[in-house]
Amino acid sequence: MFFVRLLKEPQQQKLTLGLGGREVMIVQSYNYGEEAQIDWYEAVAEIDGQRLTLQFFAMRSMASGAAYHRAYERATQQAFLEAHQMAFHYFDGVFRRLKYDNLASAVKKILRGHRREETERFIVFRSHWQYEAIFCNPGAGHEKGGVEGEGGYFRRNHLVPVPEAKSLESFNEYLLEACRADLLRDIDRRSRTVGEDLEIERGMLLGLPAEDFELAEESYGRVNDKGCILVRTNSYSTPLRPGTQARVRVLPATIEIWHEGRMVARHPRSYQARQQILELEHYLNVLERKPGAFAGSAALDHWREQGRWTAAYDRFWQGLQRKHGAQNGTRLMIELLQLGRRLGYEKLTAAINQAWEAGAVDAAAVRYLMERDSHTEPSWSRLAVEEVKRSEHYTRPIPQLDTYDRLLKGAFCSGGEQ
Repeated sequence: MFFVRLLKEPQQQKLTLGLGGREVMIVQSYNYGEEAQIDWYEAVAEIDGQRLTLQFFAMRSMASGAAYHRAYERATQQAFLEAHQMAFHYFDGVFRRLKYDNLASAVKKILRGHRREETERFIVFRSHWQYEAIFCNPGAGHEKGGVEGEGGYFRRNHLVPVPEAKSLESFNEYLLEACRADLLRDIDRRSRTVGEDLEIERGMLLGLPAEDFELAEESYGRVNDKGCILVRTNSYSTPLRPGTQARVRVLPATIEIWHEGRMVARHPRSYQARQQILELEHYLNVLERKPGAFAGSAALDHWREQGRWTAAYDRFWQGLQRKHGAQNGTRLMIELLQLGRRLGYEKLTAAINQAWEAGAVDAAAVRYLMERDSHTEPSWSRLAVEEVKRSEHYTRPIPQLDTYDRLLKGAFCSGGEQ
């Protein structure tokens, strides 16, 4: 009992001095377009059969209660800035003030009071969008309780049970639809729905600038002898020849490779280290000349892992090899993949299945089935019977032979008797 009393006495003294207990929270009111709050939170989703813990960005309007959510594999500064930009387009305008905690993507150093030394890229970003950034006191998450409550609500209503999606891109489309669905909800004792308030608020937001902020980090790289460019620690395939210099654009979810003003390759960005991200299409031209390397290629293994190389492809490829031999059969299969790249792989799969069912294990049959829609039959104009006149279609004038006689006479005159 003595030990317990020692613990309780300081607490009682704090209450006597007015220093302990729960503080009264002051309800705030906000004008339309005045403030939105930003936060990250975690949740689980199943992407392409793999259960992942994703990082969710949330921006919530404090006046209308409308919110925007987007998921990323990593809460990087690039993802942070991209999510802002997409949220501004979702709201169709920019809030005058955005409230943050002291996350590293925005804050380089915490100074006295509410002053912060912001990161250079964050300063440039918010200068582009023309809004003010304010920051919570360290450890005072309740100062942005609106967006923290929003994260909990969204998780309970849209992320339980664990959602499933084929890709992160399609999952973010699901999140966008969930944000739109939430516009129908009512908050507290408001007379309008969230969506109705948002329509009013959109007229109060700052206008969007003519151009978005350039989010990509750019660098130059040289294609190695494996047809890849090294980006950070990972290798990404290209269709370019070894030794070619190309421009690389690094985005939160993708890697783009540009050459001579056009994008020649686009890959999902890998956040793991020392990975090979290979696209089979980039090697088809080389494999046509070296068909023996096709079966053991790492790019083909990647297609198998992704489900892009189907059992129907294997079956038809084996049939071509039995009919034409290993080299020629593989070369014909590669030619069909080239056709699939041009006309679409769904069309290729359908044509291969149709040819197989018809017993035509032949590349020409597949090619015909894929291209037949583009073959147009010549159009013939039909003549009505009454339009056909006998004098024009069934008779010929009697030939005049005197012209030939004159020619003969001229020949005798010039050349003498024959």
